[in-house]
Amino acid sequence: MYKAPVEEIAFTLNHVAGMGRAMEEGILGDLSADVVDAILAEAGRFAGEEMEPLAEVGDRQGAKLVDGKVVLPDGWEKLYRDWIAGGWNGLTAPEEFGGQGLPHMLNIATLEMWNSASMAFGLAPTLTMGAVEALIAHGSEDLKQTYLTKLVSGEWAGTMNLTEPHAGSDVGALRTRAERRDDGTYRLFGQKIFITWGDHEAAENIVHFVLARLPDAPAGTRGISLFLVPKFLVDGDGSLGARNDYFAHSLEHKLGIHGSPTCTMIYGDGKYGTEKGAVAWLVGEENKGLACMFTMMNNARLAVGIQGVAIAEAATQKAIVYARERTQGRAPGTTSPGMSPIIEHPDVARMLLTMKTLTQGSRAICYACAEAIDMSHRDPQKARYWQERAALLTPIAKSFSTDAGVDVASLGIQVHGGMGFIEETGAARLLRDARIAPIYEGTNGIQAMDLVTRKLTIANGDHVRGFIAELRETADAVAKSNLDGFGETAERLKAAISNLEKASEWLLARQAEGATAEALAGATPYQRLFGLVLTGSYLAKGGLADVADGAGAKRISLCRFAVENLLAETAALADCVVTGASSLEAARIALA
Repeated sequence: MYKAPVEEIAFTLNHVAGMGRAMEEGILGDLSADVVDAILAEAGRFAGEEMEPLAEVGDRQGAKLVDGKVVLPDGWEKLYRDWIAGGWNGLTAPEEFGGQGLPHMLNIATLEMWNSASMAFGLAPTLTMGAVEALIAHGSEDLKQTYLTKLVSGEWAGTMNLTEPHAGSDVGALRTRAERRDDGTYRLFGQKIFITWGDHEAAENIVHFVLARLPDAPAGTRGISLFLVPKFLVDGDGSLGARNDYFAHSLEHKLGIHGSPTCTMIYGDGKYGTEKGAVAWLVGEENKGLACMFTMMNNARLAVGIQGVAIAEAATQKAIVYARERTQGRAPGTTSPGMSPIIEHPDVARMLLTMKTLTQGSRAICYACAEAIDMSHRDPQKARYWQERAALLTPIAKSFSTDAGVDVASLGIQVHGGMGFIEETGAARLLRDARIAPIYEGTNGIQAMDLVTRKLTIANGDHVRGFIAELRETADAVAKSNLDGFGETAERLKAAISNLEKASEWLLARQAEGATAEALAGATPYQRLFGLVLTGSYLAKGGLADVADGAGAKRISLCRFAVENLLAETAALADCVVTGASSLEAARIALA
């Protein structure tokens, strides 16, 4: 059974992501440590006691389309309603619309717990929260007054509608069309696929944010507009009216996240209403919808990153429990009679420590990204710095953490051995669920392209140079601590940071010369290189903070393991970034 690591989450928030400092300085208003602890404890209780027991039910039954209605697994509708009754959907939303105005860091921490308990269920609030953010940032006052309170409470759910069968990640190729009406509304016609939680009966209404193209729109991404399309039209008094002209045509049969209804949506074929076309309202300006949608997508990318952390945490917990109970062979040096628990065997210990390292490292990256988002809104004197930091960390948080989720879940199966390959243990479900996260909200390859071409080059590379200098300060602090437990951490971490610096400068130079193709050839290795360096640095920061509180042996030992065992890869990754382009181009013949 999953048990939320509340103490570890709180420690990472306070000492690695900086929430403790922000509370002390009054940046987070009257938020206090005891309030944070209470929120985390209750979220952990709900995730472990209410949500996790239904995860297997959701996986086994899946969502179904019955007589035109999406039917959720047994118990899931009640679970959703109990979840919104707890106020969880509105943690970060403005108080004027019924939210609690709490920092994004705290919301990301609770999202981790929901997704560890059941990633398929945790997807539902992720989309609604994104819809709230987009509407606050870009919606008209009428739309805000009509929809925000219900979306913030979770009584109404939200979705994103981007993908079409022919377009995939290339949203500029979409064909869904919008037609203007004299009353200021629009009518939408088209098909969208892979719409997560696109239809269900758990919420009273579902509010879709749909990308579409106007008849006179420019080609490509410059001609995309964003529209709000409710399942049920809203009358003047706020009550629900007629059914809008769209429906879920089918559900995808997926590798994992079975309880989450992934829908193919048909807009405007005349199934509902007296006139063909789904009634829609413009969000933002015509032909500028992609910028509006990115408000949803950027924070959604961090939310997907935390799904990777969540799966990694659940898989690690499950593997450690199994490894302590399962006996096999005799571990080296054992004096006890009989077989040893497999956790005592060196290779199993290595796998478990790798799992723990990647879990805690990716958690720290995601929480640090959330900190940057919070501070960009709450620390006006350093707003630009925090905006740049959030932009830089977002693709790393999404990609490194979701890759970690897959790797850790796979190692979890390996620890279980043959028992991991069968469904009864639950280890296989975690891997199946995890595998979607590196794909959606922009594949990890797209994140790497974004990191190298847009985020690395922020301020002509000066922000990443400053970040590298900050990481060196952490390595210097480890060296100055003179703590034996760190082993060779300081020297190895400094070497890894130098590898990151070398690769960063090479990529910046190639792009300055116009050699973008060369830079992109090394984008994915660079992305992993950056994530590994951050893992080592943040674990070191945590170890130093724990020592300051009089403890730290466990954190320091894990940091040493991470740096001395995993960060050696950074040298090879840096070499791949710098030298890999020519071999990639030459090897294209092998694909012919």
